[in-house]
Amino acid sequence: MPAFFLKRAFQAVIAIIGVMTLIFFLQRLAGDPVLLLVPENATKADIEALRASLGFDRPLSVQYLEYMGALLTFDFGRSYVQNVPVWTLIASRLPYTLMLAGGALVVAFGVGIPLGVAMAVRRGSADAKAMMGVVLAGQSMPTFWSAILMIMVFAVWLGWLPPSGARDWPSIIMPSIALGLLSMATFARVSRTAVLDELEKDYVRTGHAKGLPMIRIVMRHLLRNAAIPVVTVAALEIANLLAGAVIVETVFAWPGLGQLTVQAINARDFMLVQGVVLLGAITAIVLNLVADLLYSIIDPRIRIEGSA
Repeated sequence: MPAFFLKRAFQAVIAIIGVMTLIFFLQRLAGDPVLLLVPENATKADIEALRASLGFDRPLSVQYLEYMGALLTFDFGRSYVQNVPVWTLIASRLPYTLMLAGGALVVAFGVGIPLGVAMAVRRGSADAKAMMGVVLAGQSMPTFWSAILMIMVFAVWLGWLPPSGARDWPSIIMPSIALGLLSMATFARVSRTAVLDELEKDYVRTGHAKGLPMIRIVMRHLLRNAAIPVVTVAALEIANLLAGAVIVETVFAWPGLGQLTVQAINARDFMLVQGVVLLGAITAIVLNLVADLLYSIIDPRIRIEGSA
């Protein structure tokens, strides 16, 4: 187990360093940020003074080493527009995004997995076909469309929920559902396929032959064996939820990282955009590392093969 963990952790560190390097050079390839920050009537002296104050007049290699050194100390720099540390701005919005992602995960896991298991166990029945229709509807609707549709129905027509903002707990219901619908459909399809594969195996037939009820076979034996593909998708879907939060937070005026990113892009605040993108990339890499470790817990054979 230690060897397996160290190998995966080393790969994660290399990936994070690669992402940090890629973000640095892509930002420089996008153009001179100084020209976007100065006013239209700025003189050449003003431009050079701003470039020197931001450190862009130094060699690229020096800028890269300082950039990497700052990130190793969790220094994301300062916002060009607000003149506030980037991490301060991120920390003020991060709880809202985590709250939204948590609500979306409840929708995705709490509805998607039971729905997929039920569709597999009752395959071919009218109930399973109706449930598949719900899954297809959740997968077909774009996030922005389902968000707008819910605002029209539940906020404008029925007046049950607030249309936007983060004033109280009902404010999170519609954003969570809108963000979690697509992931719910993904979990339902993957868990259905995994359970169908397990239902064809000998241990399930043996359980039936012993007279065990289907619910006991599913809960005590089948779910763990079907968990590997679900865990794989979970790591990817959590990262997708953070990316999809940009759209949902914009539609619902939710004050999280997604809304902050849109505001930073509109204001051309490159340091802030860089910080948010880097945080999202590191989160995705760490989630994949966690998924690898969960594989080894669920199925020890993966740990043995991975360390070979």
